Amino acid sequence: MTRQELAQPPAHANASDRRPGRRPRRRLTVFGLIAAAVALAAVFGAYPLFDRAAAPVVLAVGDALDTSPDPAGSTGVAGGELPDGTATLDDDLPAITGLDPELREAVRQAAADAAADDIDFWITSGWRSPAFQEHLFDEAVRTKGLAEARRKVSTPEQSAHVSGEAVDIGPTEGDYWLIQHSTDYGLCQVYSNEIWHFELLTEPGGTCPPMLDGAAG
Repeated sequence: MTRQELAQPPAHANASDRRPGRRPRRRLTVFGLIAAAVALAAVFGAYPLFDRAAAPVVLAVGDALDTSPDPAGSTGVAGGELPDGTATLDDDLPAITGLDPELREAVRQAAADAAADDIDFWITSGWRSPAFQEHLFDEAVRTKGLAEARRKVSTPEQSAHVSGEAVDIGPTEGDYWLIQHSTDYGLCQVYSNEIWHFELLTEPGGTCPPMLDGAAG
């Protein structure tokens, strides 16, 4: 074999690289990650006054890891969703602990009296973060259209759930029991189309204001 033949790689040396189904080389992926890291470093180094907490990359990573310390921007359980769909007032969940203390106490008294009457009574929704409320509104728009969504779901700016001043009660027998006894605790059904939604709007034994037709008022 000549020197030229020794220096020349075999004809089949790279043939496997062209086989169908072969996993592509990772060299470009590594180079891409390095390039991305250098670009991010350049951005943050070049702009020291840049609000890094609001940077799109930082926000995206924060959302993915759910590490945001701001409950207003949280969804899921941190934003008020109930993992099992229901809860009691003794559950240590943001949906419960975020409720107005006076409302929570009024509902607690009602729940105890309902239990004494052998009525099932639980919370199906309580406090919600603005982000979670926005998610519910957007989902209603997607599935029902804007007009119907406005009638059934409040925006974050209007929702009493966001301020911790509203609870949704279940099941239906619990709703009807509370409708009958709500003013004993200062609780009121707010919307005529939502038998489950109650707010603390009067004094115990008082009179509730007229109900609204829907979330849009």
